[in-house]
Amino acid sequence: MKSHPSTTLLVTIFALALFASPLAAQVGTTWDKQFAGPTRYRILGDFGNAAVFDKETGLVWERSPSTVTFNPAEAHAHCNTALVGNRFGWRLPTIQELSSLIDPTQANPALNSGHPFSNVNGTTDDCYWSATAGAVEPPWSVNFGNNGLVTFGGCASGDGKNLVWCVRGGQGVNPQ
Repeated sequence: MKSHPSTTLLVTIFALALFASPLAAQVGTTWDKQFAGPTRYRILGDFGNAAVFDKETGLVWERSPSTVTFNPAEAHAHCNTALVGNRFGWRLPTIQELSSLIDPTQANPALNSGHPFSNVNGTTDDCYWSATAGAVEPPWSVNFGNNGLVTFGGCASGDGKNLVWCVRGGQGVNPQ
């Protein structure tokens, strides 16, 4: 059956409108775009304002990460069992996902200006674990102090414990 040219045109216009809409930017990952300042993030009311959607990566982050430190195994357990915004399904982010939050033009914490997060520690002694293991233990981590730093292992505390910032969505890894 042959379609009428005007029907084909309408379907094409609808498809273009859908993919150009703000909804399309929220559905998938948009790693090819940079969002400036507060336009990058949207606080999620459906999660009781306890989670934040990152328009640049398509990930959902805890709005207020834990201020307790964990060793790498405890960090995985913490995120795997976290109930944030009345939802399970959280995990430890990969090093690429965690470092995508860094804004190197900012310091203490090195996050976009106008970000909606709280409890993000920006001191030089505190790092956040990632799920990305190195060639040997411990895993990679991110320090949001100064202008942001991606590092192998922990930070200056020396006790083998770092902070944790859980994420939802994306591909993740399963190092357990």
